[in-house]
Amino acid sequence: MSDLTEPEILRGEKPRLLQQVHAAIRRLHYSRRTEEAYVHWIKRFIFWSGKRHPAGLGEAEVSAFLSHLAVELNVAAATQNQALASLLFLYKQVMGIELPWLDAMVRAKRPVRLPVVLSPGEVAALLAQLDGVHGLMAGILYGCGLRLMECLRLRVKDVDFAYRQILVRDGKGEKDRVTMLPERLVQTLHTQLGAAKRLHAIDLREGYGEVHLPYALARKYPRAGYEWGWQYVFPSKSRSVDPEDGVIRRHHLDESVLARALKEAARDAGIVKRISAHVLRHSFATHLLQNGYDIRTVQELLGHADVSTTMIYTHVLNKGGRGVRSPLDAGGPNPQDRAEQPLARYISASGSRAQSNPAGR
Repeated sequence: MSDLTEPEILRGEKPRLLQQVHAAIRRLHYSRRTEEAYVHWIKRFIFWSGKRHPAGLGEAEVSAFLSHLAVELNVAAATQNQALASLLFLYKQVMGIELPWLDAMVRAKRPVRLPVVLSPGEVAALLAQLDGVHGLMAGILYGCGLRLMECLRLRVKDVDFAYRQILVRDGKGEKDRVTMLPERLVQTLHTQLGAAKRLHAIDLREGYGEVHLPYALARKYPRAGYEWGWQYVFPSKSRSVDPEDGVIRRHHLDESVLARALKEAARDAGIVKRISAHVLRHSFATHLLQNGYDIRTVQELLGHADVSTTMIYTHVLNKGGRGVRSPLDAGGPNPQDRAEQPLARYISASGSRAQSNPAGR
């Protein structure tokens, strides 16, 4: 295969190799995010190597590229491992080249991070600052334990009011699972579905109304995309062109919509912890364990393949080895009683010094 030429890249045209990458990813049903990430790192590798074709590169170039990411760009271990996975996919799945040295390449060690978890009071304060669709989405993330994209991709047919449950389709790892539907969300969810149905009626009246269907369902059931049950629970306010096939459709809300709303709500609630949609999922799992539910149940509700992933939430609980009582709390004088007066004197003295030397000199 010939080298990638500069005009091809500058014109934005997909080189043949990248077309093969896209085809291989979709054949294996990888998520769109994975597709974007793999294509991104393959392009980065090609540009870094001087636009040479990967078939002419080897262990030295791949190792040097990963070192470049770690040393010169100081990327996180997870980012470095994502780049390595992208190159593994390129050589093995797309080019059909078995490279034992690439399989044996040591992945960067990811640091163990404990999840950020809100207390029940902080969750209540956060949700109190949200209303409408933002409040409903945040309530689903915390009340049902969904990931953000699982919430945004929720279809009407997967909300079961009769059994008070939500069926999560094609979760992480293409797994389906069932989680609860909190009673407190039922009425608000009915209201949201009513608004979504009115939008769908407008789309149908104007000659649109077809929603994107996964896999090959659109070919198998040509009219299914127009049915109410397949519509998104949280549709976008406007229609847009689907980049995959150029059809004008109404997609679901963009993930940045809730991210901005959560950031503003956390600020208004006076929460200093770093808030994201996933923090609500972390809090869901932690609070279930605090309430006495067994870890296997929580694992199933979260959709974790391995219980060890769920075990991380036990680290923020006051249980087991973490339930050890500090000797300072066991008895004796309380340092706070004697610390208050010196602290007050220090603050007073600091204020006096600031007044006598306002310029800070």
